[in-house]
Amino acid sequence: MLARSMTRRPLNRTRLSIATTAALMGFAVAGCNGSFAENNPVEAANASPPPAVATASPRTTAAALPDFASLVEHYGAAVVNVAVVGKSQPVADVPGMSPNDPFYEFFRRFGQPSPRGGQPARGEGSGFVVTADGYILTNAHVVENAEEVIVKMTDRREYTAKVVGTDPSTDVAVLKIDAKNLPTVKLGDPSKLRPGEWVIAIGSPFGFENSVTAGIVSATSRSMPGSNYAPFIQTDVAVNPGNSGGPLFNLDGEVIGINSQIYSRSGGYMGLSFAIPIDVANNVRQQLVSTGRVTRSRIGVSIQDVNAQLAESFGLDRPRGALVGMVEEDAPGDKAGIKPGDVILKVDGTEVETSAQLPGMIAAKKPGSSVDIEVWRNGGIKRLTAKPVEIVDKGTKVAYSNAQDADETAKLGLAVRPLREEEKRQAETSGDLVVEDVGGPAAAAGVQRGDIILGVNGKSVKSIEDLRAAAKKTKGKIVALLIERDDAQIFVPVRVG
Repeated sequence: MLARSMTRRPLNRTRLSIATTAALMGFAVAGCNGSFAENNPVEAANASPPPAVATASPRTTAAALPDFASLVEHYGAAVVNVAVVGKSQPVADVPGMSPNDPFYEFFRRFGQPSPRGGQPARGEGSGFVVTADGYILTNAHVVENAEEVIVKMTDRREYTAKVVGTDPSTDVAVLKIDAKNLPTVKLGDPSKLRPGEWVIAIGSPFGFENSVTAGIVSATSRSMPGSNYAPFIQTDVAVNPGNSGGPLFNLDGEVIGINSQIYSRSGGYMGLSFAIPIDVANNVRQQLVSTGRVTRSRIGVSIQDVNAQLAESFGLDRPRGALVGMVEEDAPGDKAGIKPGDVILKVDGTEVETSAQLPGMIAAKKPGSSVDIEVWRNGGIKRLTAKPVEIVDKGTKVAYSNAQDADETAKLGLAVRPLREEEKRQAETSGDLVVEDVGGPAAAAGVQRGDIILGVNGKSVKSIEDLRAAAKKTKGKIVALLIERDDAQIFVPVRVG
């Protein structure tokens, strides 16, 4: 089972035993013998030279291993601890109140603070500084539903961080702290990774800040359930709860991934750790910072892996590529001439080894751009050109292109998406934006998932950009949202101070 490494678990304090090994005892005896012969000339003269194996220096073996210490010393200061305070967890029952109390059902069903209300949810993760002015990468699940995020540096400085934006599809989040001249990491190229290479992770497992673990790359381009856009890097580096969002370094001191998931039956490390390639994460960061949203593309085909039997039946030299099972009518793939039974071998010249690679490769293309696709059909190569269209995600986290925008509007706490035409017809609404998720001030004001946003402060909004612009122009600390809910329109005042 897959376990997110964000989850806090009680530390199992295993008692460590100290054992003196035979090798260590042998070394001590040899030292004593050498000292005795040196102080006794007769013995020294008759002493035979030690066997060759005894002259081997431990330093010879140590010199052949990677110098992890220098890497950590140089780049470890850019790794941060991310402490999160989330929403109070609703209680299943209402202590101190009788079920006969007229307010009992209200408190129980609607999660309102009871006379002995629940405690705020707390958690910890990791992150790393990518720009000297305070942009930080971490996991989306680390800051999910966060109401307060505190970033702790290795020199014990602490900052309150703003969540610039999150992308649940890749599990990437971008934070911003108000600081300058911060230590930063160096970003590498995950495409050059080879299984067997040494890598190290730095993070805060179980809250132990700036812990270092090492291992090797076990595999690349792993497909994981629930993520179609990140070809994960698999390692055997020890990653545990609290390591989430921390960097994965290669021996050149370059970050090549963000530690994100573990495969575990116990919730702890079992030798299988997975990291998001840094090129995928950095692309998400650049989009969230510059435009406030992540744009991805699709061509409208369903695919599967090509095994040995399928490769033989199609006349391929070996199993490779992505086999097309279905093509959506009038989708970009259909318009490009892709047919069921085609095996997609290349996208813009880059080889497709497994079907898991294709969604991420297409998603990274700009909507409307021309993409060269090479397919295997009827025993030969055929070259096609497709123009991908944008994927409409379930929800777009409201994020902003600069710090001023973030100060004005980021505290609304809304995740919204455009309504599709069929949804508008079914709801019989003139609105264009639906609330996909809600938190912070908006949730406190009573905004609910599924509400349709019609206007802000008396001004109609038709797009996410309209919502941002209207909220930015707000004078004072109250934003009046006009929403549609259950065939009724109501104004909801949201305090954003």
